[in-house]
Amino acid sequence: MTARSDIWLRTLLSSIGVPFFAAATALFAWWAAASDSHSTPSDRLLTVLAAVCGALTLGAAVDLLVLKRRRRQEREERG
Repeated sequence: MTARSDIWLRTLLSSIGVPFFAAATALFAWWAAASDSHSTPSDRLLTVLAAVCGALTLGAAVDLLVLKRRRRQEREERG
C-alpha cells in the first residue's frame, strides 16, 4: 500500500507557489542589486533570500511536473 497525498491540494499550492516565489526571487534580487553593503537589510542577506526563494520556485515547479506525470499515469491505468 502506498501513501497518497491530496493531489488537488498539492497542485493548488504549487500553482500558487511558483509565481509567488518567482516574483519574490526577482524582487529580492533587484533589491540586492540596488543596495550596498551598508544598507539595511544588507545586500548579502537579500541575495540569500533571493536564492532561497529561487530554490522554492524550483521545488514547486518540479512538484507540478511530478503531479502532471502522476495524473497522466492514473488516466492511462483507468483507460
